[in-house]
Amino acid sequence: QVQLVESGGGLVQPGGSLRLSCAASGSIFSSAVMAWYRQAPGKQRNLVATITSGGSTNYVDSVKSRFTISRDNAKRMVYLQMNSLKPEDTAVYYCKAAFVTGKVYWGQGTQVTVSS
Repeated sequence: QVQLVESGGGLVQPGGSLRLSCAASGSIFSSAVMAWYRQAPGKQRNLVATITSGGSTNYVDSVKSRFTISRDNAKRMVYLQMNSLKPEDTAVYYCKAAFVTGKVYWGQGTQVTVSS
C-alpha cells in the first residue's frame, strides 16, 4: 500500500512560482513511475509531467520550460517546480504513483490558483 500526500499549493499572481511536494509512504517508492496531473473545474484530469525511477522526465507541451519535476528517492518525495505561472495553470494538482504490477495510487490533490 502506498499513500501520497501533496502540499505546496496556493494562490499566486501570474508570472509567479510555486513548488508542489508529494510525500510517499511505502518501501518500494523508488521503483515507481511518479507523475503530476491536474484537473481544472469542469474538465478532465490531464497529465502534466512524469519521472521514472531512473530520473527520466517528460512534460506536456504547455508546461515545457516552465515546470520541472524531480524526485528524492531517499526522502520518498516528488516535487513539481512551477515557474512563470499563468491563469490557465489554475487547477487541482494530483500526485500519482504507478508500478509495474499495474497498481496505481493517487494523492488527494492540492489547489493551485493563478490570479491577480
